Amino acid sequence: MRKILDDAGLDLLFREARTHNGWSDKPVEPATIEALWDLLKWAPTSFNCLPARFVFVQSAEAKARLIPHLIPSNAAKTQQAPVCVIVAYDTKFHEFLPQTFPAYDAKPMFDANPALTEATAKRNSALQGAYLILAARALGLDCGPMSGFNVEGLDAEYFPDGRWKSNFLVNIGYGNGENMYPRSPRLSFAEACLVM
Repeated sequence: MRKILDDAGLDLLFREARTHNGWSDKPVEPATIEALWDLLKWAPTSFNCLPARFVFVQSAEAKARLIPHLIPSNAAKTQQAPVCVIVAYDTKFHEFLPQTFPAYDAKPMFDANPALTEATAKRNSALQGAYLILAARALGLDCGPMSGFNVEGLDAEYFPDGRWKSNFLVNIGYGNGENMYPRSPRLSFAEACLVM
């Protein structure tokens, strides 16, 4: 029989999971960061292209470089969070396709089409970033995904050669329950879905 998550697992990943804005000072251990990758790497991506790159901003020095590029409300909570992950994408991800997609040579298709390369990188890195959130929750971490940053400034600071570009940010750690907003309503099935 096919296994499914029980209610406790579904609650952990979805129904009771919240966006956190306040953080305890408990650190995220290096082994936990590696365990995140070991789970999220299984995200499905087109051509198994794996364009996402993850920068785990943890040290005081690295955060000092990050904070000036965030809007003020994001700066305060990111300063407190144990780790802020820059979910970025590699604009030359297709150079790895001979390694990650050995079924046939798909690299020339991306070499010849920069617009396809950019769209593929953005879409699939966002998908991998979503898997980062699920993996973090599965490992007992809380998450605070964010936009609200100066993309050009952050990219110039962290990725000056232009090869990697930032997509969005995710604070991770152990939430302390502070500064939580009431849970906002979601759309109904009828409002958001069509069955055809």
